[in-house]
Amino acid sequence: MNKSSPPVPALPLTGLRVVEFTHMVMGPTCGMVLADMGAEVIKVEPIEGDRTRHLLGAGAGFFPMFNRNKKSIAINLHQPEGAEVARKLALSADVVLENFKPDTMVKYGLDYAALSAQNPKLIYVSHKGFLPGPYEHRTALDEVVQMMGGLAYMTGRPGDPLRAGTSVNDIMGGMFGAIGALGALIQRGITGRGQEVQSALFENNVFLVGQHMLQYVMTGQPAAPMPARISPWGVYDVFTAGDGEQIFISAVSDAQWRTFCVVFDLADLQADARYASNNDRVRERLTLLPILRERLARYTAGQISQLMEANKLPYAPIRKPEELFDDEHLLATGGLADMTLPDGEHAGQTTKATLFPFTMDGHRLGVRLSPPRLGAHTDELLGALGLDAHRVQALRAAGAVG
Repeated sequence: MNKSSPPVPALPLTGLRVVEFTHMVMGPTCGMVLADMGAEVIKVEPIEGDRTRHLLGAGAGFFPMFNRNKKSIAINLHQPEGAEVARKLALSADVVLENFKPDTMVKYGLDYAALSAQNPKLIYVSHKGFLPGPYEHRTALDEVVQMMGGLAYMTGRPGDPLRAGTSVNDIMGGMFGAIGALGALIQRGITGRGQEVQSALFENNVFLVGQHMLQYVMTGQPAAPMPARISPWGVYDVFTAGDGEQIFISAVSDAQWRTFCVVFDLADLQADARYASNNDRVRERLTLLPILRERLARYTAGQISQLMEANKLPYAPIRKPEELFDDEHLLATGGLADMTLPDGEHAGQTTKATLFPFTMDGHRLGVRLSPPRLGAHTDELLGALGLDAHRVQALRAAGAVG
């Protein structure tokens, strides 16, 4: 008798309605978290569409990455009739998300004060560059806060500040916004009232470098940029193998060091008192690492990987993002899901999308809806608000909706 697969459990936010007035990465990330967990997330776009649909270069992946599992409605907020439709839609929501400049939403009656006066149960999540204070009116980008918040200093070489290689503050800022929304939903279940949640890029960045701030307190020494840092581990670096391939290798305990020395025939180093303990090896890194680089160059990267894996030592090949589409672990564990692209020359093409890195009841949170075409759900959503086809047609003719 064949055993059937266990049923997929209901997603935890099923039945929750979220309306998002967001663009770029931060706000859409928050909406994606809630959408992946089952909420109905409605993305309000301008008539011409979220401009991330058409970005080039490093921005080309923004829209398809952060807008899955959402519906799209196109509304012209500059038209009074469009703003009225948007307010009606927002008042139908449990959660409203936005990430525009301060006071932008006030112009359209879509700010927390205006909406909560009519719906006290509303949870309103604002994503900003800075929390209220001296900097709040500055224009912030991920790169701006990385530079002023110490992260670019820590990432680059001394004298060469460098932003991290992905939108870390935008993505994490959106995730913190979602965490705040989930907390507010729990509290609403107790008190019956909603609240405003604020998440900000700069404060997120400062949280990320908090460990280095406390490092200064604990040691009395300013934290050095990561490429020039004093590593806490004796063997913890990128090495070039004999075939020219690079590989990260580490031995972070004395037991791992002993195994490492046996595996790579380093008996002389294991017997050398200068390298007896991890702290000894840290103090002697300038002499130890050149020796290891020379010895490890006798092996190919594949040979090093096999030996490290067989002996349960930590290592990593140096991968490029595009190579992860073929990663055997991601493919075997369902870490990538099929998704159809909505825009550009690849519109209609199916690709793989990365999922959130956790399971719920043994299941990954998948793609229920591919990123939507602009305004794909306008008629459906307006109809649900009670607007008949003639009214929708009139709004579209007036340029209020798309």
